[in-house]
Amino acid sequence: MDIWEANSQATAYTPHPCNVSGPYRCSGGLCGDDADRYRGVCDKDGCDFNSWRMGDTSFYGTSMTVDTTKVFSVVTQFITSDGTDSGDLTEIRRYYVQNGVVIPNSYTNFVQIGKTNAVTSQFCTEQKTLFGDPNDFDAKGGLVAMGREMDKGMVLVMSLWDDHSVNMLWLDSNFPATASPSTPGVARGPCATTSGVPSDVESSSPGATVVFSNIKYGTIGSTFTQPTPTPSPPPSNPPATTPAPPTAPPTAAPTVPPTAAPTNAPSSGSQITNQNGAGAPSDNGGWIAFAVLLVLNVIVVVLVVVLARKGMLKMSSKGESV
Repeated sequence: MDIWEANSQATAYTPHPCNVSGPYRCSGGLCGDDADRYRGVCDKDGCDFNSWRMGDTSFYGTSMTVDTTKVFSVVTQFITSDGTDSGDLTEIRRYYVQNGVVIPNSYTNFVQIGKTNAVTSQFCTEQKTLFGDPNDFDAKGGLVAMGREMDKGMVLVMSLWDDHSVNMLWLDSNFPATASPSTPGVARGPCATTSGVPSDVESSSPGATVVFSNIKYGTIGSTFTQPTPTPSPPPSNPPATTPAPPTAPPTAAPTVPPTAAPTNAPSSGSQITNQNGAGAPSDNGGWIAFAVLLVLNVIVVVLVVVLARKGMLKMSSKGESV
C-alpha cells in the first residue's frame, strides 16, 4: 500500500493488491519483473490517484492549493463496506491539513471518469479503461484483496529514493516519455522528461531532505481535527482529455521545519496521518524527480504480533492514518 509517493511537485497514493496471502517468496515470472510484469503475483501498476494525472494541475505543488513549500499533514482514511473492521475495503480517502485548514483531495476531471476524489473500485475500472492500462488491479483482487492483507497487520516503512528504471517520470512528468502529454493518463506532473536521472539527482542535490513527524493511526476522527467544512465543489465542464502539457517547473523553495500537528477529529473509519515538510530541491532541468515513498508492507508473523488486530496499524473500516 503506497500511502504517500511524492516529491514537492507531484504525489500519488496507490494500493497494490496481490493474489497470494501472507509472507511469500516469488521466483521467476511470478515476481513480475520486466516482460513478466502482469504475470506476477502482485499488481505492480496499482490503482493510483495522482491529482495532476487526474486533470487538476493546480492542486498540489509550489504555491498551489496544497503548498509544498510549507508544512502540511497527509490524512488517509480506509473505509469498509459495512463500517466495521471486518468489512471489505471499499474506499481510500485523502485529506490534507495546512495552516489549520482541512483540504479535501482534488476531484477527477475527465468526463469518462465519474466525479470522485477517492480510490474506489469504480474509479479504478474507469481510470484503467480511459488510460488504456491493463486492469491488473482488478485481476489481482482489487480493494477487497488489499483490505484483507491490511487486516492481518502491516508496518509503516519510509524511504527516500531515486529511480534507476524510468527516472521517476511515472510520478512527476510525462510517462511514457515518448507519448503525447495530451493523451489521457500520460501527464503526471510538471517535471521535464529529461529530469530524474539518478546520477543527476545525487550529484546536484546530495543534501535533499524531508521531515516526517507526528505520525498517528487510529479510528477515523481520532488523528486530526476535521471541522465540518463544505467541500470545495468539483470543477465544472471537465475536459474529455488530459490537460495541456506541463510548463517549465519553478525553482526550489526552502524547507520549512514541521510544527506540532493538531489532534482529535471527525466521523468514523480507519485513518493514518503524517505531517510532512517541504519537498526535494530542484536541478537544472527543473524540479528533480526525487520521490519520498511511504510504503505499507505486509509483515511477517513476528511483526504482526507487534502491530496486531485492534492495535497499531490496522487499516480497516474504522481506521485513519496521518
